[in-house]
Amino acid sequence: MSPRDRETRDDGTIAVVGAGGMLGHDLMEVLGPRATGFVRADLDVTDPAAALSCLEGFDVIVNATAWNRVDDAETMRDDAYAVNSDGPANLAAAAARNGARLVHVSTDYVFPGDAAQPYPEDAPTAPVSVYGASKADGERRVREALPSASAIVRTAWLYGRHGPSFARTMLRLADERDTVSVVDDQIGQPTWTRDLAVQIARLINAGTPSGVYHGTNAGRTSWYGFAREIYRLAGLDPERIRPTDSTTFARPAPRPAWSVLGHDAWARVGIEPMRAWQEAIAEAWAVGIFGPG
Repeated sequence: MSPRDRETRDDGTIAVVGAGGMLGHDLMEVLGPRATGFVRADLDVTDPAAALSCLEGFDVIVNATAWNRVDDAETMRDDAYAVNSDGPANLAAAAARNGARLVHVSTDYVFPGDAAQPYPEDAPTAPVSVYGASKADGERRVREALPSASAIVRTAWLYGRHGPSFARTMLRLADERDTVSVVDDQIGQPTWTRDLAVQIARLINAGTPSGVYHGTNAGRTSWYGFAREIYRLAGLDPERIRPTDSTTFARPAPRPAWSVLGHDAWARVGIEPMRAWQEAIAEAWAVGIFGPG
C-alpha cells in the first residue's frame, strides 16, 4: 500500500454500492475492512425496499453505480433514469432512514461542455444527452433527500486496473494498426480510479461534509494528447497518433467538448485537490495497471 493510501483511517462502517465496477474495486481496496461491497446481485439500486434492507446499519454509503451506456441512453431513457436517478434517490432514502451519510459519484456530463474555463462546482448544470440528464436528475434527488448529509463527487475520463478504458483501447490498437486517429477537440482530465478512491476516502474521513466536489486529476488535455502520453509511457512512437475532430466519429449522444472541472471546493474542507493527471498515469503505468485483466 502506498503512502497516499495510508491517509485513510477507521471512521465507521461503509457500504460501497457498485463494488464490482472499476472505481468500486479500488474503493474496496482503499477503504479496507471497514467497507462492505455490494454488486448488482446483492443490491438492485432500482428497488427501494432492497436499498432499505441491505443498507441498514451503515454509517456511510458510497454510490459508485451508474448506467453509463451513453449512446444507448438516447433510446433507452427509462433504463438510464432507473439506475442514474431512481437509484440514487433510493440510496438517499435508505441513508436518511438510517442516519447515514451518502457519497454519490456523478459525472462531467451534467455540463453542456461549452465553457472555456474549468467548471466550478456551483456552475449550473445543462446536460446535452439523456445520460447526462439522468445523472443530473440523480444529483438533484440526492440533494433534496439529504441536503446536509450528502456529498456529490463528479468525475470524468476514468481509467483503472479493473475494467475497460480508453488507455487499454489505445494499447490494443497499437498492436493492430500502424496509426490511430484520435479526436483533438474534446478536452478533459484523465483520472485514475485509484486516486479518486483515495480522495473519496479522505472525504469520508473528514466527516463527509455536504456539498459538490470535483474528483478529477488536475490539468487538462485532449483525447489526442492523452493517447500520445499513453504511447510515450509504453515506449511507442507518439507520432503514430494522428489528430482528428469529433465529426469523424458520429455517435447518437453528443459528448461535451469541454470537460475540465474546477477543484476549489476541496479547500473548504481542508483536503488537497487530486494531483496532476500526468503524475497519476505515470504511477499507474509503473505499477502495471494496464497489464492483462
